[in-house]
Amino acid sequence: MGRRSETMLENRAKLIAAARVAFARDGFAAASMDDLTAAAGLTRGALYHNFGDKKGLLAAVVAQIDGEIAAHAHAAGEAHPDPWQGMLVEGAAYIRMALTPEVQRIVLLDGPAFLGDPSQWPSQNACLDATRHKIAELVAAGVMRPVDIDAAARLLSGAALNAALWVAANPDPQDALPKAIEVFTHLASGLKVGG
Repeated sequence: MGRRSETMLENRAKLIAAARVAFARDGFAAASMDDLTAAAGLTRGALYHNFGDKKGLLAAVVAQIDGEIAAHAHAAGEAHPDPWQGMLVEGAAYIRMALTPEVQRIVLLDGPAFLGDPSQWPSQNACLDATRHKIAELVAAGVMRPVDIDAAARLLSGAALNAALWVAANPDPQDALPKAIEVFTHLASGLKVGG
């Protein structure tokens, strides 16, 4: 990789890091592009060059955080010795991330408001692919009913995402969280053989 490419990657990383702080603290709409670029030690030109505009920067920040959420949830699920329970733990961990202030503000509140339907985000497609793979394993092992894998993955991923959105937007997220996890678990359990 050439020095120019390295500099571009460094600038992108600086802008994303500064944006995460500003968007979490002030919200996307109120975050000042001048303050954000100054915090990164860069100019507005660098922001436009790397992301097109402020919304492009938000999309990059959301993708980064969403990837971290998915990795955290996946690790929680993989740590469980029972694959079925691991899938439920993974879904609950994803929903539980709605209580993290940065996730709540940037991904679950501002993201949909400014970037549109989260189910269309590239980062959500990565989550969907991981869920599809897990469901295929559970169906093949006879743990999950022999349902259409794509339909089951879309519905379970959608349920976890919408539960997280609901928790984040709820006036009392702490109260909403256990309700969301309980209902998600009941919904998913209908797909288990003998469930």
